[in-house]
Amino acid sequence: MGALKLKRLYIITGAKGHLASTIIRYLRAEDCHIRGLILPTEDGEDDFQLTYYKGDVTKPESLEAVFSDIECNEVIVIHAAGMISIEDEVSPQLYQVNVEGTHNVIAQCLRHHIKRLVYVSSVHAIPETDEKATISETVTFSKNSVIGAYASTKAEATQAVMEAAKRGLDAVIVHPSGIIGPYDKGKNHIVQLIQLYITGKLPAGVTGGYDFVDVRDVAKGCLEAAEKGKTGNCYILSNRYFTIKELLGYARKITGGSKKICLPIGLAHAVAPLFEWSAKVSHTRPLFTKYALYTISSNGHFSHDKATAELGYRPRDMRATMTDTIQFLNGKNVPLEAG
Repeated sequence: MGALKLKRLYIITGAKGHLASTIIRYLRAEDCHIRGLILPTEDGEDDFQLTYYKGDVTKPESLEAVFSDIECNEVIVIHAAGMISIEDEVSPQLYQVNVEGTHNVIAQCLRHHIKRLVYVSSVHAIPETDEKATISETVTFSKNSVIGAYASTKAEATQAVMEAAKRGLDAVIVHPSGIIGPYDKGKNHIVQLIQLYITGKLPAGVTGGYDFVDVRDVAKGCLEAAEKGKTGNCYILSNRYFTIKELLGYARKITGGSKKICLPIGLAHAVAPLFEWSAKVSHTRPLFTKYALYTISSNGHFSHDKATAELGYRPRDMRATMTDTIQFLNGKNVPLEAG
């Protein structure tokens, strides 16, 4: 009689987030168990395959439950929990979630001898190069080599995962570029831009752009990294560079909406404080802060050649992403592979 095959168990942190919830959508088709870590303020409905656990990555003791009784499983942890910021300065909460939270997850993985950790980093953790150069993977990360609060914390956390891999943790790292796509109601900044456009509330766009990628492609990339990634390696999960004007052009063709002017970056920088003040007064989130404008004027050219070669990663056409995103924002059901 052959050895008993262990049932695979996925532990997904940040399970209610845009990326993590999309990963769970894909796992629904697999013969596996899923544990989703959600915040104490969030709710989730359990079923035969998925069980939600309430906890906070910044509180080590709250992670005990989701990592309990896992010895009879082949465990894959996908650490997707994180806090996104478009601010200049690192707040205590941002540091606690992105850096200390990652250390806490690493500690649990080492303690429970999990099979593999997939850490969801960001392309922002990779040091920028000349604006004309294509950015590829690197092997070292430093908070002092990147610009912006979010980038700083993701670089520090990514280096912590790299160090843990050197100490024996089977860990791989993925670096998504700017995530967009369906299954998000506007928490994502670029989805917010699209939502404002289709509701007629976007006064103007801005020049500049970045590498934007479908959340479904990143979700599949995370699962491919879990299966095929090499321990201690990093993989950029990107698509290609798109201007904001280009994205709005797709939206216009899909919806038949009006054409929007795009303000020059210099002018947008000049009025950014006004937009931030207005958003604060109206208790809304500013779309274009100084750091957001810096990002879309920085080098946004990334190579996913390594992920394509080693993981089989292939991002879909942006027109399909935009169509599905708008369909979702309009209340339509969008299957995972509608594009």
